Amino acid sequence: MDLLINHFWELTITGLSIGAVYSLVALGYTLVYGVLRLINFAHSEVFMWGSFAAVWVLMAVGAGKATGIGLVGFLLVGFLAAMTVSALVALLLELVAYRPLRKRNAPPLISLISAIGASFALSELMGLRDKPFKWFGLDDNLAPYVGRPRENLPFPLLVETKRLFPVFNYQVTNIDVIVLGSAIVMMVILDQFVKRSRLGRGIRAVAQDSEAAALMGVNRDRVIRLTFLIGGLMAGAAAMMYLLKIGVTRYNAGFILGVKAFTAAVLGGIGNLRGALLGGFVLGVAENYGSALFGTQWKDVVAFLLLIVILLFRPTGLLGESLGKARA
Repeated sequence: MDLLINHFWELTITGLSIGAVYSLVALGYTLVYGVLRLINFAHSEVFMWGSFAAVWVLMAVGAGKATGIGLVGFLLVGFLAAMTVSALVALLLELVAYRPLRKRNAPPLISLISAIGASFALSELMGLRDKPFKWFGLDDNLAPYVGRPRENLPFPLLVETKRLFPVFNYQVTNIDVIVLGSAIVMMVILDQFVKRSRLGRGIRAVAQDSEAAALMGVNRDRVIRLTFLIGGLMAGAAAMMYLLKIGVTRYNAGFILGVKAFTAAVLGGIGNLRGALLGGFVLGVAENYGSALFGTQWKDVVAFLLLIVILLFRPTGLLGESLGKARA
């Protein structure tokens, strides 16, 4: 208890930072569920592929310790690489794993099994990435990218942590500001896009009643592709933030984080964009408080116990309003 009291603001702000990563990944779960009523369990690997893309591209451009304009440039390159690759992987996932089943009117359970299979396939492809290059004798030349595929891959951009301003007894750092600021800005942009744009109204229409939306001229397939694209972009941004906070990635980095992000989506209200943001923040802070009270080994237990308690008293989550019923 003393640890929680003495480090309350540090635990709160750092919890909000990791919660921001959960929130952006949770948006992918929430968007796909809102439109397709499908839990896309492969979304965690979309995040993981984005993290590798950021690392590889920054390695290729020679990122190292940077400050000022150079640091901003490298960060933009990393965000662009992660978001682009995650979006492409998400679109490929929709094309290969879900669209054929949707065309055949497969039952939801079959789509769920396909999602789980795609998750393992994407993870193992990254874990075996050295094999194809060995066949062509290129593994030595590309060793920084494909060597030791099952071990941690460090983030090459060295961002010096700087204290910016105090919040009571905690000094907020530049990493905290970058992660929290980026997450909130992206969430606001996405929320306004879904509420005000023509494409956003299409997403809400399909989420509310896909058959009626089709009769009104909404292209359901286009909306579904857009949903996967947006979810991939958010996962890529989350991957870059994760690298700034954690500093490494690996082939199975998406597994636990994906489960946490799904928990955040359910906690806030699955199918609710603002609920995903709120759920991520609540989960990140609760984990930190639980670690302070019971020890770091209880961190995951506290997170999932919180989910059970919330669902016992409010099964629809904290906000509960679905994407299809969101106000215009």
